Amino acid sequence: MGPLEQLRAGRLPARLAQLVVGLWLFGTASAMFVRSGLGLAPWDVLHSGLQRVWGVSFGTVMVVVGAVVLLLWIPLRQWPGLGTVLNTIVIGVAADVTLAWLPVQAGWPSRWALLLSGVVLNGFAGALYIGSQLGPGPRDGLMTGLSRRTGRSIRLVRTLIELTVLAAGWALGGVVGVGTVFFAMLIGPVTQLFLPMVTVRLPSRVGEVDGEAA
Repeated sequence: MGPLEQLRAGRLPARLAQLVVGLWLFGTASAMFVRSGLGLAPWDVLHSGLQRVWGVSFGTVMVVVGAVVLLLWIPLRQWPGLGTVLNTIVIGVAADVTLAWLPVQAGWPSRWALLLSGVVLNGFAGALYIGSQLGPGPRDGLMTGLSRRTGRSIRLVRTLIELTVLAAGWALGGVVGVGTVFFAMLIGPVTQLFLPMVTVRLPSRVGEVDGEAA
């Protein structure tokens, strides 16, 4: 569905509420990874590396990177939906709010608990905002756009993108660890588990569900 179709497809208030909750929880989960100190998701490795260079908040970096990625949609001839725009802003704000009150974990049990619960929350949050069917996040849209333009599979394009941002973030001093591996292994199955439960069935049209958690 295009941006206007997404808005006209029905059940907009419920879908919008689900979108915002999903995005907020997604940002919260990102902050949980940071506070666990055990490693970050590939895009967040890049965010943490850029944070070291720029000296601004983690959430600010997330917003700026999301906006830059959104500009890359232009040559791909992609149109952002309402969910795309809100994704760019809300996740970073939520991450900074959570980081402001969530302390760094000292003990190994609490660090692992934070990491694993963060993976589950991230998968649930991603399913919520994807299931609202109001447009993919900037990073997901880059993936699907490149896949469409190059003719390569989404699996291959996503792998190449995430390896690239992971390597760039690591080179900048971003946090890579066992949590990075756990995220890569678990986030797909966890999101897939929740997605059928929370995908909004539209009365006028059941649209295709876009993207992965961003």
